[in-house]
Amino acid sequence: MSNPTPTFKMVYLALLVALAVAVHTVEAAIPVPVPVPGAKLGLANIITLFAIVLYGYRSGLVVASLRSIIASLLSGTFMGFGFYLSFSGAVLSCLVMAAFMNLYMSRKVTLISVSLAGAVTFNVVQLSLASLLVQNPVLFRGYLPFLLFLAVPTGFFTGLVTIYLNEVAARAGLQLRTLPGVMEQGRVAHSEHNP
Repeated sequence: MSNPTPTFKMVYLALLVALAVAVHTVEAAIPVPVPVPGAKLGLANIITLFAIVLYGYRSGLVVASLRSIIASLLSGTFMGFGFYLSFSGAVLSCLVMAAFMNLYMSRKVTLISVSLAGAVTFNVVQLSLASLLVQNPVLFRGYLPFLLFLAVPTGFFTGLVTIYLNEVAARAGLQLRTLPGVMEQGRVAHSEHNP
């Protein structure tokens, strides 16, 4: 696909932000098995990672930031305790996933590894900030193992969903750069449907 116009990219980013807000809102209603203030499953990272894959880390950062801000405004928690946890976790996990994308582009890790790094960062950052805000370091030491355990299945699931979305985007011609394995699959699928 040729480079998109600024308007085209803005429309797709707006759609990704809207989808991320929707996932964030639904996720907030899902009870987390570990009773840590602000702890979440991090499923909205699916959209953040997909934005990074599709448009790069800057767009992923835009999606992560706007998702946290808009969702907190809708829920009435803007600038509250939960907002700081959500915003910091979303932004820093996005930056970590962006850094791991360099390894992915060089075929050293998979998107699942990128997602796991983001999930671990998301939970560690939120727990660290929660411990700092309530001034209780015992909270960090006590709950860290549980949150790391929680990050493994959620990060794995997020990575699998992103891989699927990535393949769909490749078939639809929405990929803007060559990604390991995905573009090849997209070309094969295209050739099968268009002999």
